[in-house]
Amino acid sequence: MRTARTGFGADSQRSFTILALAIGLLGWQGATAFALDGTKPNGPAKIPVQSFTSVEQAFQAGVQDLMAGDAQSSVQALTYAADGGQPLAQWKLGRMYARGEGVPRDDAKAYAYFERLVESYNEDDPDRPDVAAISNAFVAVGVYCLNGIPNSEIKPDPERALEMFQFAATNFGDSDAQYNLARMYMDGAAGLARNNMRAAQWLALAADKGHHPAQALLGHLLFVGEGVPRQRARGLMWLTLAKTAAQGPKDEWVRDLYGKDWNAASDDDRQVAAALLSARGKDARGPEIASDAKPRGFIAGFVELPGMLRPFTGAPPPSFAPSDGEPPLQ
Repeated sequence: MRTARTGFGADSQRSFTILALAIGLLGWQGATAFALDGTKPNGPAKIPVQSFTSVEQAFQAGVQDLMAGDAQSSVQALTYAADGGQPLAQWKLGRMYARGEGVPRDDAKAYAYFERLVESYNEDDPDRPDVAAISNAFVAVGVYCLNGIPNSEIKPDPERALEMFQFAATNFGDSDAQYNLARMYMDGAAGLARNNMRAAQWLALAADKGHHPAQALLGHLLFVGEGVPRQRARGLMWLTLAKTAAQGPKDEWVRDLYGKDWNAASDDDRQVAAALLSARGKDARGPEIASDAKPRGFIAGFVELPGMLRPFTGAPPPSFAPSDGEPPLQ
């Protein structure tokens, strides 16, 4: 990967950049503020221009604002830090623009910040402390490339999406990348031959990390034996774990798939699935067994940087069509 330039411009340029940012923020800052003399202005609230002694000081100021629940106030400091090459500031701003958190949603800006992280990654430093953010950035760029961004220069590029997912899945062991790579094999995307066996191999890696969409698709493939050896009980075990971890309307397809295969299962299938769950040390069971269990080792994203980017929905794999919703590309 290319190394991004992280140097600063002249002091006057830096001051102008900060001032321009503050002026730009006026367009979306809706709260009422008071002037320095205590009077209340008639127009939109003005955000004071802050001066920072270093990139890290700006980053810490932005983090403190976020921890205080003030995402809007964090933008100026994080932007200063990101422009100075602070990778976690770049990742955080990418996530904020992708989600519309503290700023108007802007996928093109989100892509630009994630792309900076991808381009700056140096494979000679695999143990850098921000590797989780780098991994997530590869996945985010991959999803943007897969779908494209409407009304922007970012057009669908499945081949680059495949490259991003393969890199993150192989080098970082990223469960979202492994899941998306499996989906591409199931869909035959980017010129890949449809191959459920390869897909199942990637799904198994993600499923074992507690990735519940991967658990659901792997469970279904094993249960029906579509392109893989049929293992109905083991498939039902993975579906049970996925259903237990499902959250909200976005995971309705997981619950539907579980219900479909559970109803098609025999009593023997269900009993063996329960035994497999017990043998794995799980306390997660289907509704006929228990309803309050949680799978062991389930992780929502990475621990260091919670709240991973998951704004997209891709086409369902050819092997199944849920009644409501689709399995999302992560």
